[in-house]
Amino acid sequence: MSSVIPAPVARQPWGMLLPLFALVGFGALVLFSAAGGNWQPFAVSHLVRFGIFLAMACVMTLFSRDLVRLLAYPGYAAVLLMLVAVEAMGFVGGGSQRWLDLGVIQLQPSELMKPAVVLVLARFYSGLPPAMTTSWRALVPAAALIALPMALVLLQPDLGTALAIAFGGAVLMFLAGLPMRWFAAGGLAALVAIPIAYFFALHDYQQRRVTTFLDPESDPLGAGYHITQSKIAIGSGGLTGKGFNEGSQSHLNYLPEPHTDFVFATMAEEWGLIGGIAVILIFGLIMRWGLQVARKSHDRFAKLLAAGMVATIFFYVAINLMMVMGLAPVVGIPLPFMSHGGSSMMTNMICIGSLMMVNRWNRQAPRGRFG
Repeated sequence: MSSVIPAPVARQPWGMLLPLFALVGFGALVLFSAAGGNWQPFAVSHLVRFGIFLAMACVMTLFSRDLVRLLAYPGYAAVLLMLVAVEAMGFVGGGSQRWLDLGVIQLQPSELMKPAVVLVLARFYSGLPPAMTTSWRALVPAAALIALPMALVLLQPDLGTALAIAFGGAVLMFLAGLPMRWFAAGGLAALVAIPIAYFFALHDYQQRRVTTFLDPESDPLGAGYHITQSKIAIGSGGLTGKGFNEGSQSHLNYLPEPHTDFVFATMAEEWGLIGGIAVILIFGLIMRWGLQVARKSHDRFAKLLAAGMVATIFFYVAINLMMVMGLAPVVGIPLPFMSHGGSSMMTNMICIGSLMMVNRWNRQAPRGRFG
């Protein structure tokens, strides 16, 4: 077969790409149904965006390790400046100031910060001598690199994205080998800070989301409406679902945001438990491949970069699934590769492109080289 299939085609990571194509295609079918049986306005733009960002991911695979390391700090600084620009002249939509209107597109810099913080921390820890991993030099600069964008994102306000940045940063710190006592101390500090943040840092609607998550039935027509309707849609799908394009919750407009945050509920109503398990298994295949890429990497920078990108995708998937099933507050985290939205597709395809890039580095690395 190697003589029949061209080498550039054969060396592509088909173990990840085929599940990814299946997931995006299935997502387009769900978006077709969410639009009442129409390819517009969701499904076509979903596929077009994927095609564009897939091309971007393929270009990313051409980047060398040295170039990526060189661009880590400037890239992080550029995204941080864009977050500052959002506060100064950002576009307001849905009550939040999160976007920069560039004419052609409306860019959400906070989405770019998720992979950017992974990249800059991978660069930071790869250049830190192992002996310093247990010193303050491993903690304070990294904490600042995480806290600065988190503060700017919370001002927008966007709690979900701020938590995603914190999660990616914490995973990199853990993988870099920081002492476990620091994580224990951070956990205790978080427990103390949660009630303080709830009463003094969260907006009223964010407080309602937390209380609604704890007891959604207390206000089923108000703050608990999203979670209640999502659980009804998922539960009514049963084992095999109501059938393609036969979902009543989304078609009758009971389910809010059936094409973005609650696309999994739209899918589960029509495809049932079997469809839900299939989606989760496909995500598992993609992330398993990403972890294999990290494990096979021959240097600290590549290992941390690949593992951090997998963690970013995992956060999206885990929080969205928990959110639509009532296991987490509604924080506006879309489902990767299935929800309609250019910003989330861009972020997750940057993660995929980074993994494909590290995979190419692994193929080209001399055997037995470690560092």
